[in-house]
Formats: sequence, C-alpha cells, structure tokens
Amino acid sequence: MYKSIALFLGLSVLFISCDKSVDEPVTDAYVPASLDLNAGSWKTYVLTSPNEFTVSEPKTASSAEYQAEIVALKTMMTSATIENQRAVKYWGAGATYRWNEIARELAANYNQPPASNAEGKYPVPDATKPLSDPRFPFANPPYVSRALAYLSVAQYDALVSAWSYKTKYNRKAPSKNDATLSPLLPVSDLPSYPSEDAVVAAASYTILAAMFPGEIPFLDAKLAEAKNARMWAGMNVQSDISAGEALGKAVAAKVMSKAKTDGMGAANNQALTAGMIENAKKLGVKTPWASQETPARPPMLPNFGAVATWNFDKVTMINIRPTVPYLEDTKEFQNDIAELNEINKNQTREQARIANYWADGPGSYTPPGHWHRTAANSAFDAKFSEVRIARTLALVGTALMDAGIACWDTKYYYYTPRPQQFGLKTSVGLPNFPSYTSGHSTFSSAAATVLGYIFPQKSSEFEAKAKEASNSRVYGLIHYRVDCEMGLVHGKKIGDYAIARGKADNSGL
Repeated sequence: MYKSIALFLGLSVLFISCDKSVDEPVTDAYVPASLDLNAGSWKTYVLTSPNEFTVSEPKTASSAEYQAEIVALKTMMTSATIENQRAVKYWGAGATYRWNEIARELAANYNQPPASNAEGKYPVPDATKPLSDPRFPFANPPYVSRALAYLSVAQYDALVSAWSYKTKYNRKAPSKNDATLSPLLPVSDLPSYPSEDAVVAAASYTILAAMFPGEIPFLDAKLAEAKNARMWAGMNVQSDISAGEALGKAVAAKVMSKAKTDGMGAANNQALTAGMIENAKKLGVKTPWASQETPARPPMLPNFGAVATWNFDKVTMINIRPTVPYLEDTKEFQNDIAELNEINKNQTREQARIANYWADGPGSYTPPGHWHRTAANSAFDAKFSEVRIARTLALVGTALMDAGIACWDTKYYYYTPRPQQFGLKTSVGLPNFPSYTSGHSTFSSAAATVLGYIFPQKSSEFEAKAKEASNSRVYGLIHYRVDCEMGLVHGKKIGDYAIARGKADNSGL
C-alpha cells in the first residue's frame, strides 16, 4: 500500500510542479540514518532540563483505550482523500524541515520596507494591526535572523524533551502494535509517544504566530494539517499527537518568554543615532552614512546590536568587534573605491550573476533564510533524525542571529558611508543602514563555519559559498572590499562560538 500511494503522489507532485518556478529539492520520507536515542540527554538552550515539563505516562498497547485509538486510526486512514494523502507526502519530509520552510516563505512575503506617506514620513509597522499598511513585520535580515533562531531553538528544545519521554515510556509505533495496520510512510524503531511531529508543529505554531501575527488563520490550517497527516498516514494515534502538542506548546511558550525580554522592543530606537554619528566622527569617519532615498528613510534597527545574543556575552561581542575600517583620506580606502569604479565600468556577466543571485533583497527570505535553507537541505540529504535536524538549525540559527546582532553593533558603532555617497550606483537594491561591515559576509561566514563543523566533508563547499556571497556585495557595488573581508573574519569568530556550544551539547558531534 505504501509503495503504490507513494508512486501516485510522486507522479502527482511531478505534474503539479511543472507550473512552479521555485527551485526546491525533491523531498521523500526516509528512515533516519540514526535515531539518536540518547538525544533526551542533549543540552537545551532555554529549558533548565529536558524534563522541565511533565508528559504523563501513556496507556499500554493492550489497554482498551489504546485499542480504541487503533480502531479510530484505521477509520481515519480509510477515509483519507487524495488531498489528505498529498498532505501525508508533504509532511513526510519532516516536521522541522517543513516548518522551517514555511517560516522562510512567511519571511519572504513580509520582506517589504514601508513606503513613505503623503507627509514624507515612513510609518512604523504596528504589531497590534499586522495587516494594516505597512504590514507587521517588516521582515528585514535582522528580524528574519531572530525569528528563525527562536523557531529553531523552540523546535530543538521541544524535541530533546520529547526524546527523553520517548525513551522513558517506549511506546511502539501503531503498526508495530497492530500488524494489520499499513502506514503510508516509512516506520522506524523510534517510540511514537509523544509524537515528534506534533511537538514540532505546536512549538513552531507558537513562535510563528508571535512573529507573524497576521498569519494566524494560515498557521491554524497548517497546524491542523500537520497533526492530521500523522494519523492519515497511520503513524500516530491521537494520544501520541495530544501529548506532543501539549509539550511543544509549553516549551515554545517559555522560549517566547525569553524573546519578549531580549531587547528587540528597543531595536528601532532612532533617538540613539545622533550619538552614534558623533561617536563615528570621533573615530575619524568624515562622512557618516546617510540615507540616499527621497525622502530620507530612517536607518534600519539602529539598536539591534543591543539585543541579547545566544552563544557569547556582550563583553565578548565588543572584544571581537572588527577594528576601525579604512578612512576616507587613506590609500587603502582609495584603492577600494578604485576597485568599485573598475567593476562599475567593466562588470562581467559572471559578476552580475553572482551579485543578483545573492542579492536577497525585498521579497526574499534574506541571507539568514538563504543559509537556513542550505542547512535544512544538507541535514535532509544526510538523513538526519528529526532532533538532529533541529540541532543543526538551532546551531546555525543562533549563529546567524548572533551575527546579525554583532554586525549591526559594528555598523552603527562606525557609521561608515556607502559607496553610493561617492557617486557609485547599484542595481541590486540599496540597504538602509551603514556600510561597515557587510551583513552578507558576516551572516554567510558564521553559517558556513557552523555547517562546516556539522558536515566536515562539505566544509570547503560552504566556505566557497560564503566567499561568493561576500564578493557579491562588491560586484553589486554595495560594499567596499574591506567591509566584506572583515565581515568574513567576524562571521567566522561568531560561528566558532556556536561550534563550541555544539561540542558541549552531548550530541556526540
């Protein structure tokens, strides 16, 4: 039964996908290379212990209650429609994988900077009126790095807790308790209670509903579909789902409590910029950055550098802050300007391709989303377990958020001008914040460093991608060479702190 439905769904997806332009990989369900049965002892980020929230002991497989659940499960499977079976295939790729994908799509949809109004001002999005113009949030790179970090941490902490209870109670999958049940997805020896998919669904829903409050009806539908898909597939009985949902919701609520106190509420404090400009002038910056738009747009999140970091403290952040960049009256600065002028005159097709590929501007899920996609696909290709995929995304996600915080601290500390303030133009969008250091370079180097640790056989590939992303900002005339080179160095240091955390999390890697 599994093979025939998988073949039908595969052909259906093939025909449907002919009309799509998004280049996403083929994702079929698999049995993980390792079940990571010791994951219940891995170090969590926000939970004080994997057992901070209690999951009650389930009924035994021989109980009348469980047998009634098996009967209900069979009924639900036999009544599943073709659309239900398509949902089974979709969610069969993995809960963490799919919810990260959903989050990236939301980020791209909300990555639209507010337009100026009739008074020549730029309204600030209002979280209490998320669908009004301008919509909340404006999913810029710092916002996306933060949203995906909290999502990944909630998924990971919830799954570590779930693994602890799975191995404690050791309830087998429904098809291993009833041989007449034919599931639609591959079944492993991982205990089914609480359901890992329900844990991730509830945790993800809680985070994304807070980060994208205008999308709650959409998220409601996704949550219901994710839970039902496990039953349409014959993978979990209702009590598996209910226990997982309650655990995921509780863990995510605690993660959101941390988010509410991390300083993001003051990230857009425009009153600080005058002092930042004065500080930059004292450091030797003759021409501080200024908006090149008409009317002038307020700088993006000037106080994001004050948001709480994950893998190092603020003293460390200051200690690893890049040194003062080349100043206008130096030979090095003139060399960087000369390089940009040469590219402006003689840009090659390959340079233009790279600049556009990595632009990640409005309407995209930004560099943090770009690297989350790389991380998710790499973990999927490696056939990681659900909890190890979540660990991968949490390590990369916290490194990316730390990179955004540390980079924004650097940008507004030095407040350096963009090349456009010296007559250069760009075709890939003009960022509305200071130049030094390059966000693309810092984000990319941090993520590539962490991914190289998790997938050492591909480390040179990730490093090359980070270098290309960095070069793209020079080719696009967005940054001086020094912005990018120092961003790469800074990002690697930030990634190394995430690696140190990973090496101490008891995961065996």
